[in-house]
Amino acid sequence: MARKTTATPAKKAAAPKHQKPTTVLLVRHGTTPTTGKVLPGRAPGLHLADDGVQQAERAAERIAEVAKVDAVYCSPLERAKETAAPIGKAVGMRPKVDRGLLECDFGDWTGAELKKLMKLPEWRTVQKAPSTFRFPNGESFTEMQVRIVTALDRLRAQHPGGTIVCVSHADPIKAAMAHALGTHIDLFQRIVISTCSISGIAWSTDGPIALTVNSTGGSLRDLTPS
Repeated sequence: MARKTTATPAKKAAAPKHQKPTTVLLVRHGTTPTTGKVLPGRAPGLHLADDGVQQAERAAERIAEVAKVDAVYCSPLERAKETAAPIGKAVGMRPKVDRGLLECDFGDWTGAELKKLMKLPEWRTVQKAPSTFRFPNGESFTEMQVRIVTALDRLRAQHPGGTIVCVSHADPIKAAMAHALGTHIDLFQRIVISTCSISGIAWSTDGPIALTVNSTGGSLRDLTPS
């Protein structure tokens, strides 16, 4: 007579452990002497104007209100490093340079006056269909978005559940916020990122969630997902 066997129930896979998201504070650099006049791009030697220095100090005061900042990162360009310096001082962290936070590579358009660029037929494409445009001998907007999003995902993974500050430039921050909002890159020009504004993202293994965009005043203490 065959022995009766009882099947052993399969063990249920353990549910993935929930990880608190990392709060990423994106700060655009302060005003420079060419802001709104020239497309400086990655050209070296552009420093903050006096107003920009004051803006950076105010941004540092706002960020210092956050309970704890785990790291401060910045683009390698002077205007970004000069904006990151008072922030780092305010939170007791030395800013670290990360090339993933660089300005878009505008190629042959680097250093051109905006009023002249606006007269070019390509300018409408830049504004209305940026996903189809590549700056001559430079970067495309799509490449820029992939670069900044990849950099932020890498940096947030180094500080799980913490808060990090990333000082960058208008177009990369707009592209990162468009990604967090689930907005196509062709619509990212509708996002305004003012000098020394602070935009917040809660970033976890499930992806990014936009907390605030272009904040220029008020407290950052309550920047948490609802």
